[in-house]
Amino acid sequence: MSKDNLPIPKPLHDFPVILGSSSRYRKELLARLRIPFEVFAPEVDETPMAGESPKALALRLALAKAQAVAQQHPNAVVIGSDQVADLDGTPLGKPGNHRNAVVQLQKMRGKTVVFQTALSVVCLANGYERTELAAVSVKFRNLTDAEIEAYLLAEEPYDCAGSAKSEGLGIALLDAIDNDDPTALIGLPLIRTCQLLREAGVKLL
Repeated sequence: MSKDNLPIPKPLHDFPVILGSSSRYRKELLARLRIPFEVFAPEVDETPMAGESPKALALRLALAKAQAVAQQHPNAVVIGSDQVADLDGTPLGKPGNHRNAVVQLQKMRGKTVVFQTALSVVCLANGYERTELAAVSVKFRNLTDAEIEAYLLAEEPYDCAGSAKSEGLGIALLDAIDNDDPTALIGLPLIRTCQLLREAGVKLL
């Protein structure tokens, strides 16, 4: 086939955007960008590897989620993300239930916890793949058991890493937040998401 007969490449910004996540929080955050996107939950084993640091775990899972969905949708720009609470090198994931959440918050009270939020954007059609980390340092107050119980009964944050739902009543648990991407603690760093989507060819404005 001559060069004149080659098919015209599809413009990058015409590629659909897919959020590879089952998180309602990430879906709500991505919707702020006012771009059309679909949501597909990736099937990825989130079990930490032996000796794996919270940072390495978050980065690996974010990329694995994006790649898993991209394999099924090769012509899409796929966003994957993962968050792991890092307490002195020990990973804290989603508590899943009230009892686990109590234990997590008791461990974190009076301490600084780093929420390792990883973001990955993959597009097989144009060969784009990049993974970033947005770390958020959070200083917890020296919480009483009664405060922990009241918070959990009010918010039920059992699907949040480290049981900390900062966009709600969870802000009352904290003394300070230190980060450079305001939505990273909620689960999706939108500043970095915009940067990576633009690089992948997605038109935002």
